[in-house]
Amino acid sequence: MNLVFLGLGGNTGNRLENLKRAVNALQKSCGRVLKQSSVYETEAWGFVSHKNYLNQVVSLETALSPQQLLKEILNIESELGRTRSENRYSDRSLDIDILLFNGEIISAENLEIPHPRLHERRFVLVPLNDVAPTVMHPVLKKTLSELLKNCQDTLLVEKYSQENFG
Repeated sequence: MNLVFLGLGGNTGNRLENLKRAVNALQKSCGRVLKQSSVYETEAWGFVSHKNYLNQVVSLETALSPQQLLKEILNIESELGRTRSENRYSDRSLDIDILLFNGEIISAENLEIPHPRLHERRFVLVPLNDVAPTVMHPVLKKTLSELLKNCQDTLLVEKYSQENFG
């Protein structure tokens, strides 16, 4: 079995419901969700948006290969209303990124693992540290908690209020 860490996020529609539906879909088609981070409200990264994101990280046990997992993730995003735009960074209902896969380093035309900007993004590192602070980044050779400590990103990342959970 493979141990995978996935980043989930979105800033349109019912943001919390979209995350819940994504976790359920991952459980059905990709494998067993082992851990879920807290949900965080975050500012948009890489572009200006007036809508904050909700972000979460899950760890997943899967028998799928990285390419099979990517295919399933793209299907889930599409089924849950994601439409891709020409712009790399834009408002979206749901985005699921493969952050880490067994500590492997994979460089393919349509897939790069570990996620190439993972270490630059607090909105990824904060929830990732909820579920795996001692995991080692396979390229940078630092733990995820070390990467968070050294991250230069200053954008808002705060725990989503429990009162808003329905």
